[in-house]
Amino acid sequence: MLSDLQDAGYSLRTKIYHQLKNAILNGVYKPGESLIELKVAKELGVSRTPVREAIRQLELEGLVSSIPNKGVVVEGVTEQDVEDIYTIRKMIEGLAARWAAEKITDEQLKEMKDVLDLMEFYTEKGEIDKVSDLDTQFHDIIFRACDSRPLESVLTNFHHFIQRARLVSIKSTGRAPVSLEEHRNIYNALASHDPDAAEKAMVSHVDRARTNLCPYLESHKVF
Repeated sequence: MLSDLQDAGYSLRTKIYHQLKNAILNGVYKPGESLIELKVAKELGVSRTPVREAIRQLELEGLVSSIPNKGVVVEGVTEQDVEDIYTIRKMIEGLAARWAAEKITDEQLKEMKDVLDLMEFYTEKGEIDKVSDLDTQFHDIIFRACDSRPLESVLTNFHHFIQRARLVSIKSTGRAPVSLEEHRNIYNALASHDPDAAEKAMVSHVDRARTNLCPYLESHKVF
């Protein structure tokens, strides 16, 4: 991961920040676990200074906390965080779908259809990790199509923040085929340039994904 980020031209602090953030969001570092600056620096083969700076950034985002006499502790993403994000997602992703229906290009629709076809292929094969990656691509196209940099930035961050929750949801029994049909409904509304239908289809999709996730949050304690 660190080498990949280096190739992308990120600063060392930013590279470490992204690696630690991904590790927290993916559950590598779990809530309540100590994040020891010296240990992280040794693992990554870097000095403590950029690690310290990266941890400060994570603290500003609420993903870690500095506790007296204990050091830096991982906060992670709580069940309440997920609940709040899904509630907000319904509103702002509905808006994004509405705007996308008005502005989406033929090229973006073709890109979306290609992704949808691949989602169907991998859903039938049961390769859910690939379906999850394609799901992210599908939504990213909508974010770009809405042609609003502020909205795209907020939505991209939200999707990244709950990536584990989304993967848990799509992996639950019977969810992938239903999700595929929901994505088809969204695509059809966008292809028809129908803002009302696009917003309705998106809100329904996000709402059903959250409802589907609820028992897993309660029984599996995935966060």
